Amino acid sequence: MSQIAINEPVEIQSAAELPSATTVALVQLALACGGFGIGTGEFAIMGLLPNVAETFSVTTPQAGYVISAYALGVVIGAPVIAVLAAKMARRTLLLTLMLVFAAGNILSAVAPTFETFTLLRFVSGLPHGAYFGVAALVAASMVPVHRRARAVGRVMLGLTVATLLGTPATTLFGQSLDWQVAFLTVGVVGLLTVALIWFHVPKDRVSEEASFLRELGAFRRPQVWLTLGIAAVGYGGMFAMFSYIASTTTEVAMLPETAVPIMLVLFGVGMNAGNFIGSWLADKSLLGTIGGSLVYNIVVLTTFSLTAANPYMLGLSVFLVGCGFAAGPALQTRLMDVAADAQTLAAASNHSAFNVANALGAWLGGLVIAWGYGFAATGYVGAALSFLGLFVFAASLRLERRSGRVEAL
Repeated sequence: MSQIAINEPVEIQSAAELPSATTVALVQLALACGGFGIGTGEFAIMGLLPNVAETFSVTTPQAGYVISAYALGVVIGAPVIAVLAAKMARRTLLLTLMLVFAAGNILSAVAPTFETFTLLRFVSGLPHGAYFGVAALVAASMVPVHRRARAVGRVMLGLTVATLLGTPATTLFGQSLDWQVAFLTVGVVGLLTVALIWFHVPKDRVSEEASFLRELGAFRRPQVWLTLGIAAVGYGGMFAMFSYIASTTTEVAMLPETAVPIMLVLFGVGMNAGNFIGSWLADKSLLGTIGGSLVYNIVVLTTFSLTAANPYMLGLSVFLVGCGFAAGPALQTRLMDVAADAQTLAAASNHSAFNVANALGAWLGGLVIAWGYGFAATGYVGAALSFLGLFVFAASLRLERRSGRVEAL
């Protein structure tokens, strides 16, 4: 197997240095398979909480702690793993991360106690951010610079397809058979990813300058913090709405519970559409895609709140909010640019930022509901977060212009 320098900062390569289209496609498929497993494992639990609670004789809210445990694993694991594995070849790191993820999910299926299950969900979350960050760097290093965002988008396609197909399927099988089957299946997908990476991802060389101190240098760059801030604040709105979509569907639009899966599918279709369109737009204008998506989110989230009582408009709004995922590939690619020679830590931290957005959006949405403004008001919360994200984006843009490196919007 040939070796390529995918452990170097992502740079433009000549046509002679680039692998064949078939090799690139197989690598992207292998990496997307891992994203599919991670996305399915992360979201399937949400539909299986009552089953988990019954098995371990805890309340459903108590069972919800396992979701927080997984998210905590993502937030902690991404930067820690990126720093500690600074001198590890990226192919080796991807294989290790997927083995840990597979083991965490398979063991989750046979956990004897609730405490053990919660701990294993934390362990399963540890590889999440680092995997996506390193996978994005590998995918981007194998294509011309003007196609990087689309390569990143194809890797993240595994995550978006998981929301559309993987999560509903494992939830259905978990409810009809046994919830443990869902985690066992996710573990098997993890092992399949290990095999695909082993056979298709080329071996890479570790940069002689690679070190944990160089990776930590990412956090000395203001643009890294600003880009992470855009993700953590500006995109919390999507999660503010999505966290309470089931109650909005049944109590605001007055639809039966059977309509909730339809809304989830619409959101998943929107995420896939947004990932595809956003990847293409980001290769045309990276900053324009990020700023434009924030404005877009303000409009569609406000529309969601204004029209949630209408079943047809609710479905349309849910789809459009899902399309807001268009910023995902753009933010991941932006972090590659601003991190310079500390790309692994910055790229991995992007998913920590999105998990912060998840927690922030769900918490603020819950506050507004508790204050009596209703489930539809979560859209206003989301619009406000996107508006705040615009200020962070403006600060990043101003700093970029002062450096004289800003791209045309």
